[in-house]
Amino acid sequence: MGIFVFRHSLVFVSLAVTTAITIPAASANEKAKIFGALPSVTDISLSPDGSKVAFVSPGPGKTTDLYTIDLTKGGGPLRVTSSSGDPESLDWCNWVSNTRLVCQVAGIEEYAGDIFSFSNIFAVDANGANPKLLTRKQRQGTVGFTLYGGQVIDWLPDEDNAILMTQWHLEKSRAGSRIGNSARGLAVERVDTITGKRKVIERPEDEATRYITDGEGNVRIMGMRTKLGRTERNSGEIKYFFKKDGSWQRLTELNYADRTGFSPHAVDPTTNRIFGYETVNGRKALVTKALDGTGESEVIFAHDEVDVDGLVRIGRKRRIVGASYVVEAREAHYFDEKLQKLRSSLAKALSNNISIGFADASADESKLLLYATSDTDPGQYYLFDRTQMKLEPLLGIRPYAEKETLATVKPISYPAADGTMIPGYLTLPPGSDGKGLPAVVMPHGGPESRDTLGFDWLPQFFASQGFAVIQPNFRGSSGYGDAWYQKNGFQSWRTSVGDVTDAGRWLVSEGIAKPEALSIIGWSYGGYAALQSAVLAPDLFKAVIAIAPVTDLSTLKTNAKHTYGSAVVRDFVGNGPHVSQGSPARNVDKIKAPVLMFHGDYDQNVDVQHSRLMKNRLESAGKSVTYIEYEKLAHGLWNSQARSEMLTKSAAFLPK
Repeated sequence: MGIFVFRHSLVFVSLAVTTAITIPAASANEKAKIFGALPSVTDISLSPDGSKVAFVSPGPGKTTDLYTIDLTKGGGPLRVTSSSGDPESLDWCNWVSNTRLVCQVAGIEEYAGDIFSFSNIFAVDANGANPKLLTRKQRQGTVGFTLYGGQVIDWLPDEDNAILMTQWHLEKSRAGSRIGNSARGLAVERVDTITGKRKVIERPEDEATRYITDGEGNVRIMGMRTKLGRTERNSGEIKYFFKKDGSWQRLTELNYADRTGFSPHAVDPTTNRIFGYETVNGRKALVTKALDGTGESEVIFAHDEVDVDGLVRIGRKRRIVGASYVVEAREAHYFDEKLQKLRSSLAKALSNNISIGFADASADESKLLLYATSDTDPGQYYLFDRTQMKLEPLLGIRPYAEKETLATVKPISYPAADGTMIPGYLTLPPGSDGKGLPAVVMPHGGPESRDTLGFDWLPQFFASQGFAVIQPNFRGSSGYGDAWYQKNGFQSWRTSVGDVTDAGRWLVSEGIAKPEALSIIGWSYGGYAALQSAVLAPDLFKAVIAIAPVTDLSTLKTNAKHTYGSAVVRDFVGNGPHVSQGSPARNVDKIKAPVLMFHGDYDQNVDVQHSRLMKNRLESAGKSVTYIEYEKLAHGLWNSQARSEMLTKSAAFLPK
């Protein structure tokens, strides 16, 4: 199969205007602007006929913009609509017909001292006309309120301008009357995106948490939560049911708190099966279960080394075409032989790219929207015409970084104190011989997560400043099976954080790092691991940077006490001596290195209280600490200016 590439870039110049980022000089401040800038494309979609592309792009400040491109005219992008970011931002937009889009906005607001997240779904024409709110309006007389705007679960590909979406129904009452409507819970509705008219397809169920369709308009799966009591509403267990002959029948159950059971994800209507993930021989595998009442189960794809944790789907019906996993970079195993051959041919045409994926497709799948990226390529979106065998570059994901000399990322492994080999990634400054460098250990967040081989803006920035960066997939990381995960990175903190500190010792022993210029940086759980590493090995790291870190395990449980997931968080953290011993805020007397922390005060993942507590404890103990708090920013500090400032201050803080 032959493929050729033409055109250098379709809309590169026009898109670059939206980022307000200039191409680099050599200073840390200029590099911070480049690597700290948000991606220029955060969501992208192809119209059913393949003639138009819609994409969401961060604008100046907190704004987010929706653009469309008419591929038949060859012009630049048209801005359709914009959100202010104060408080709402555009999350995604998808075509519901060739002329109309459905989008979600979401945000965070403060009310009476508490932080609440909200979302809404709306429709708009491709030229910005005829906007329509699709989220169900709360009516007078309802008991309580909801900020959940619903979720699109089926794009009804055989009809234009209609969708299936979930929506939370509230109980109704009438003042001074016993007459009311007790129907309450999550429902499925068919919504006309032009008129806003809606029809209930699945009636409200109070304990329903999820519905899955077959991509052809039929609701086939329902998930029901199991409550522990009035205050602890989430046990971590979900019971799943499937629809057969118009009635719901028991399918299986999932306990995501203890990582057991079957997690359903997609229905294949051609074989009447549900695809999902289940542990097989200690690792997550892709498994199917029959939806005919027989209970028949089949392992479709498993890997001997790592978890299988992704489905590859394509087209408006979200057809299942493969499974994905990560050994070093993300890879895919395709069930569709034609797509497998196509992917192989594309990989040869784009030889510098190690990761190629399908982002969207036209209704007939004759046109494919795909992306390609690697450790040294911040990524491009392409349009591939299967009938003409033409591949066109469309949009750069980070066009302002494309002229940078990026650092190569190398998979490595190093020995932990007990001899276990720990996998990870080593990034060296471009042109460096890899010896005698200032260095950074960078543990990932989660802890139920892992790093992968590919472009990562954070280590790339520090490599541009002359630092070697190691990213360890310590024990407690996900992706390597149950035995590697242990009890999670909090209950098994000594092992997890021990693996992190051993990464620093390995850098020194290999001559890569100068002992006097070895530092540690982490975000979220990574920030926790950075601070706790300074407790566990006080003389190893000469500087600590923690971004949105957990600092006290008891506080983590307390923060969740009045939330839906309080019991899950309580059990995840656990009880025992590790709660005190594994909390850096309770062990500040052992920390010797200066500490720099960043946190957003709208963080719902890790309450800003954690950084404030750590700062106060360090100051009271006479330790060196600098703390920077960002107003109205959440856990990811999703703001180019804030991220750039964070990088500039971090580079100045680290010893060289």
